[in-house]
Amino acid sequence: MPSSDLSDAAALAHSERLRDLIRAQIAEARGAIPFSRFMELALYAPGLGYYSAGATKFGAAGDFVTAPELGPLFAECVAEALAPPIREIGEDAAFVEIGGGSGAFAEAAIKHLMAIDAMPARYAILEPSADLRERQRERLQRRLTPPVFDRVSWLEGPIHSRWNGVLFANEVIDALPTPRFAIRDGEVFEEHVALEADGRFVRTDRPADALLTAAVRHVERQLPAPFAEGYRSEALPQLPYWLQAVAGGLDSGALLFVDYGHPRAEYYAPGRSDGTLRAFHRHQLADDVYARVGLQDLTASVDFTALAEAGTSAGFEFAGYCSQASFLIGNGLDRRLAEHEERAADEAARYALRQQVKQLTLPDAMGERFQAMGFARGVEFGAAFLAGDLSFRL
Repeated sequence: MPSSDLSDAAALAHSERLRDLIRAQIAEARGAIPFSRFMELALYAPGLGYYSAGATKFGAAGDFVTAPELGPLFAECVAEALAPPIREIGEDAAFVEIGGGSGAFAEAAIKHLMAIDAMPARYAILEPSADLRERQRERLQRRLTPPVFDRVSWLEGPIHSRWNGVLFANEVIDALPTPRFAIRDGEVFEEHVALEADGRFVRTDRPADALLTAAVRHVERQLPAPFAEGYRSEALPQLPYWLQAVAGGLDSGALLFVDYGHPRAEYYAPGRSDGTLRAFHRHQLADDVYARVGLQDLTASVDFTALAEAGTSAGFEFAGYCSQASFLIGNGLDRRLAEHEERAADEAARYALRQQVKQLTLPDAMGERFQAMGFARGVEFGAAFLAGDLSFRL
């Protein structure tokens, strides 16, 4: 968002309207709402939430940079990984992308799927933000030829009818509104958001319901020791239902998720006693998740063990789990880089490509912090996860 005084004033007014909406819901709920509801409103309230309003989110002008925004290499490697199941399914295959961002991933993936003769009959984007849907549509219509663009569509919700194909989500699960829990006197409490006398948001805890309590105890049984007094983190008991919902009526196909997170034992390590919740604003980590409501991103890391449980409980076969670096290398990153370097206009362009690879693969960048996990039903992923398999850590 531009930093002019006028823009800043408009942003603050926008944030205050969202604050008023949340305050009203807190009042209606007799003084407190679950943190997951606060996060849902902060990110997705129609016309006001962070992802629902019009400010730029992605890239240098936004608040964070995702892998597809760096350049085409990430999307091309994902296309390579998903090409075998697409070809195996055949003519009626569909590619469903969850959360299309700026449209950068779709553009690069579609162009590469066309180049390797694996373009499905339909490329569908499930995008909850009307603003982002329009940005995606404008970008793809401008950058794809008309016959190819005609294969692209936007979904209002999951495909409930029977379908075959592949589903891909990059940095989606981390933005799902997540419950937060705390351990008090050995019992499970759920974090809520209440109001101070001056209208500021404040954290408070209330006894957790049966669903969240069961999820926390399930996690706890798999850890070396029970959660310590005061331990606070996130748990997403709705994840299995979400995964089944977005897969919809998928008969035969593959699911691929890329996100930042940890296997369960690392996610709930004793030293991570306040969870993984954080906020981002203009590429900076923000300390206060209640500040700049509607103007900053809220996110929590993914428990990849929970994701593996959700996928297999939904009837999919676990296909693999590895770091983003291993996934990209195992799906032809070196070949993609070489081909782009050969076509590059000059040394500056080649340098930019090499910098893109470093950002995607180095451990202190995205390479180890981000991981990939796949599931399949009636198809084979091929060698997508063979480089650097991490499933033993789950």
